[in-house]
Amino acid sequence: MKLIIGLGNPGKEYEKTRHNIGWRVINSLAQELNLETPKEEKKFKALVSKNTDLILAKPLTFMNRSGESVQAIAEYFKIDSTDILIIHDEIDLPLGEIKLQEGKNSAGHKGVQSIIDHLKGKDFKRLRIGIKPEELKIETEKFVIQKFTPEEEEIIEGAIEKAVQEIKTTL
Repeated sequence: MKLIIGLGNPGKEYEKTRHNIGWRVINSLAQELNLETPKEEKKFKALVSKNTDLILAKPLTFMNRSGESVQAIAEYFKIDSTDILIIHDEIDLPLGEIKLQEGKNSAGHKGVQSIIDHLKGKDFKRLRIGIKPEELKIETEKFVIQKFTPEEEEIIEGAIEKAVQEIKTTL
């Protein structure tokens, strides 16, 4: 069984923010794979959709505590960390660029660091989606919870589609 986690923050105010790109990919992936819309499962502190081979999840713990949810799901379903894929925003990649990696440090991403801490290792895969602006004029913590501009949204829609296709080839 494989576990795919889209990182983000719960709440309407975060819905289309840069930090919630992982949630948006999970929504598109669920639709593409004809899975039900992720529903809340309190024991996992997450919105979850699953079939016999795959679990899609969106942690409800807020970004910086994502590891709590990932650990709970992985332990319950006995999923090895090598069968986990984390989808998240990446300020170090140009807007819309995607990059698949495995076994890397968090590079300062607090959600990814929480997962590393809770899984006690970094043997999972990461699909990083670039949100880097041409010039960062405010603190990163404020930038990531802003919504995309209409021009950026067009690029991000393409990146989400590309991410879904990339994930489908790795399943």
